[in-house]
Amino acid sequence: MFPVLETERLELRELIKEDAKGIFACFSNDKVTRFYGQETLINMEEAEKFVDFFSKNYNEKRGIRWGIEWKGASGIIGTIGFNAWSPKHKRAEIGYEIYPEQWRKGYTSEAVSKVLSYGFAHMGLTRIGAVVFIENVASNKLLEKAGFQKEGVLRDNMYQGGKAYDTNVYSLLRK
Repeated sequence: MFPVLETERLELRELIKEDAKGIFACFSNDKVTRFYGQETLINMEEAEKFVDFFSKNYNEKRGIRWGIEWKGASGIIGTIGFNAWSPKHKRAEIGYEIYPEQWRKGYTSEAVSKVLSYGFAHMGLTRIGAVVFIENVASNKLLEKAGFQKEGVLRDNMYQGGKAYDTNVYSLLRK
């Protein structure tokens, strides 16, 4: 059964077909995708494929992605989860995005904290990594504040809009 997580203000829950609209609203926004390594979505069909992809990843134990929703509200304000999940090697990479209107309100930090706890306590992870565009100042700060340690730079690691970008590599180890 898909785990539902709660924080003080948020509920993190399984993404469903009806969330395609919210995913499209997020991933069709250039402000969100500019540091994502993912081209901006141009139609709802692409967003529906995201929902299917996240579901398939979870069923095949390759990742888990939650929809971020305010408690008592309906409709996501972003997503968060683990990609590149390797149960055998007890590691995964965290990824997240939230609507620009919700930036700088602490929602992402709140969700990250809960997901990190879940990864270590319930998924048996030893290492949680993150790969972030160097230019994504907010995300780099968030990870450092959450206790991640910068391990280095991967040069020309991700493409966005046909251009190669360097990324910072971070990790957080189970204490």
